[in-house]
Amino acid sequence: MRVFVAIEITDEIVINSIRKFQDELKIEAKPVEPQNFHFTLQFLGEISQDILLKITKALEKIEFSSFDIVLKGTGVFPKPSFPRVIWVGSDEKGGDLLIQLSKKVVKALEPLGFLQDKPFKPHITVFRIKKKIGDISKELENKKMTDFGMQKISNIKLKKSELTSSGSIYSDLMEVKAKN
Repeated sequence: MRVFVAIEITDEIVINSIRKFQDELKIEAKPVEPQNFHFTLQFLGEISQDILLKITKALEKIEFSSFDIVLKGTGVFPKPSFPRVIWVGSDEKGGDLLIQLSKKVVKALEPLGFLQDKPFKPHITVFRIKKKIGDISKELENKKMTDFGMQKISNIKLKKSELTSSGSIYSDLMEVKAKN
């Protein structure tokens, strides 16, 4: 099974703000479904059932306090002239707390052989782009500093991802709640 560690976006105001952004951005791209909005703290890939048990035990040991994050700003991977992903970012303080939480996840899973391939950059994927659509800098220019609202971060989840022809289907495998 294909798995990753994530923080889901559940605040209705945030979800509605992102949906509005998706509706307003007129580009040829596939919007991510609102129930799939999340921060990926670490992608683990294909794993076996026995590794799943070890991952669950390792994640259960992570301790963190809940915190708020402001979802703010938009961006593109790899670059605006060749977009593949359009994302929503975070404020600096909340982003730093997400990075610290990501490091705790990485540290917990390293003994199991899961290494982080690139540094964690707090973002929520809101569009995926399959075809070459050209430079979208102009379309994103006035959205760079958009404030999408505040999300309370009070849990992390181990999620399963099933790839289907109509997109990914995510399901929860476990949850680790904040200590407060």
